[in-house]
Amino acid sequence: MRELSVVEQRYQAVLAVIADGLSVKQVAEKVGVSRQTLHSWLAKYEAGGLEGLGDVSRRPRSCPHQMPASVEAVVLELRREHRYWGPRRIRAEMVRRRSVSARQLPSESAVYRCLVRAGLVEPLARHRRAERFKRWERAVPMELWQMDVVGGFLLADGTHAKALTGVDDHSRFCVSARLMPAERTRAVCDGLAATLRAYGCPVQLLTDNGKVFTGRFNHPPTEVLFDRICRENGIEHLLTAPRSPTTTGKIERFHRTLRAEFDTRRVFTSLKAAQQALDAWVVEYNTTRPHQSLGQQTPAERFYARADTAGEPTPRPIELAALRSDRRGDAWVNRHVSANGVICVSWQQICVGASHAGANVDVHVGEQLLQIWRGQELIKTVTRTSRGEVRKKNASVQTART
Repeated sequence: MRELSVVEQRYQAVLAVIADGLSVKQVAEKVGVSRQTLHSWLAKYEAGGLEGLGDVSRRPRSCPHQMPASVEAVVLELRREHRYWGPRRIRAEMVRRRSVSARQLPSESAVYRCLVRAGLVEPLARHRRAERFKRWERAVPMELWQMDVVGGFLLADGTHAKALTGVDDHSRFCVSARLMPAERTRAVCDGLAATLRAYGCPVQLLTDNGKVFTGRFNHPPTEVLFDRICRENGIEHLLTAPRSPTTTGKIERFHRTLRAEFDTRRVFTSLKAAQQALDAWVVEYNTTRPHQSLGQQTPAERFYARADTAGEPTPRPIELAALRSDRRGDAWVNRHVSANGVICVSWQQICVGASHAGANVDVHVGEQLLQIWRGQELIKTVTRTSRGEVRKKNASVQTART
């Protein structure tokens, strides 16, 4: 027995009402549909005959919110040019480039659905952040820098170069991207010195516990050159906890952007050529490329915004105390402040205050004065007592006692 098609079954139900004279209720119960469905079949048969009983598309005839084909083409072209761009970045670029009119500008969710339809992104469950979510960052520029060393820059001779990178915590402004053949103390400190000359000294500087950054965990603890540059320029050097890379999350996220957008898979003819290409990309990153965490501002806009609005001077180049020779002569000594705020210089004890406990200070030993410096700050000046004067004083005391 041949199985009837859907149209034929509906046609028999309609004939049972029209030709056989059965009621709609009786036919609906026999066929197993509702009376409303059977009434719709009768209306369709009356309007279009047998062809009207077939299934039709439920797609609406018009959709006012449908993305125009020209706008969809712009979205897909931006995505193909920059495979790492997401819906938010693509929409921001369409606004910045004025690729479409303001009336046709799609929403971020519409761009996302367009990418899903094209198979360029996987449809994932999107979780909305809680309203109380707040991104942790410092309040003003130059308050904290995050610095690290990243590798993976290929050279034509088969070697790999590394880069000393640094970003401002508040503005994500890249302050350092200096390539070096290997991760060595002198190369890292030269990069730090060049950065401080260009932008000035931050209040704090955050790094991991690498040996080029600190010697606090050596046995015994030592002061490496990087620590000394920070100390002599009044910079508080902060360290991450062991095995805690999320503490320097902003510089790690910068490395991810660097690998994707700068494309570290390229092979450069020389270290100089790689540095020139990296410098050009850093300029684009700081001044042209909008940053999602900054509300689509560029890092440079936020780095200099506070100075422009508050009338404060912008960061200016400085002279590095650690690179000058005036603290390397015989007249200069370095001392560690004890827990009670006391240092010992030229056979005399000097109290510099408990607030400086644990710090390293420089002392200028003059003919008559001792000047104690902490970084660029002169914290105390005392009269010098020579060794002979101390002994003579002690001898006179002994004579008086006898």
